[in-house]
Amino acid sequence: IRCRTYRRLKKNIWKALKNNKMHICAINEIMLKDRKRNAIMQSKEMLIYPEKYKGDCMMKKYEIGLYEKAIRNTLSWSEKLKCAKECGYDYLEISIDATDEKIKRIFMNADEKKKIMEAVFETGLPIGSMSVSALTKYALGDPKKETRDKAMQIAEKAIELAVDLGVRTVMIPGYDIYFGESTIETKKYFLENVKKIAEIAEREGILVGFETMENNFMNTTGKAVQYVNMVDSAYLKIYPDAGNITNAAVENQHDVCEDLSLGKGKLIALHLKETKPGIFREVPFLTGHVQFEKIINTAWNLGVRRYVTELWDVGKETWKEDICFANQSMRTILDREA
Repeated sequence: IRCRTYRRLKKNIWKALKNNKMHICAINEIMLKDRKRNAIMQSKEMLIYPEKYKGDCMMKKYEIGLYEKAIRNTLSWSEKLKCAKECGYDYLEISIDATDEKIKRIFMNADEKKKIMEAVFETGLPIGSMSVSALTKYALGDPKKETRDKAMQIAEKAIELAVDLGVRTVMIPGYDIYFGESTIETKKYFLENVKKIAEIAEREGILVGFETMENNFMNTTGKAVQYVNMVDSAYLKIYPDAGNITNAAVENQHDVCEDLSLGKGKLIALHLKETKPGIFREVPFLTGHVQFEKIINTAWNLGVRRYVTELWDVGKETWKEDICFANQSMRTILDREA
């Protein structure tokens, strides 16, 4: 009925226009009101007959991304994005690690960025987040000024690259210093530079989140909260790592979910990574001690709706199967929450 009414209305309007009886602006206004009326009618119908519209225009309850380094590095951007999509992911998390190859990305010219965006549009899979783990080697709290300056250059250029690629969240590691001893001085430098990063994020409109790491400086959500509170910026939050906070909880004998809950209102996403006591990387999913169901349930109740499976390509022939398994196992848990 609505379709016939719409066609009849359109026919009458164009007839009036042909006879110079109505201005085009008035016609556009009428058409707009008609579309609004139809939208309202459909909304009411969806409430009365929900089964008719099941699966149609349904809002996704969460999104799950894939850490780029899980994919074979020899693949092109188009192939990487296609791989993530085939394995069931909603977006890719781009890596800016400490290798020269990855750091060069922050200096890409317009054509290079355009190629990445063409791959995004070609595959239909966005780059939704960024991991700037280069700030491990080039630490924000390093005693050497040249290292701190390099760290700040990487941080600022990475945030600017995020803007150009449509990335919304940028993760930075919670280290004052990694290759060296943490001191009052390194903590002071770290806080100074994090405040500068928050100002850059505010300027560019990008959310920056601390990742909870392996060492004692920021291996819990509670420790990350202290720095977020000291900086007090709407654009600096926390991006916890489920595996790292689990290892910290086991080592320090506290409840991992109680720790995660300390970040209420300050969590922008959650890294889903498997670990074992004292082992922080390259542990296959569901072979370690991370209580994914418990942690995801807590994160969900805290309002977290963006998740990223963090795993690495370690040269195995089954690297793609491992990616798909990570997606399927975590989606199974997330779907129960949704």
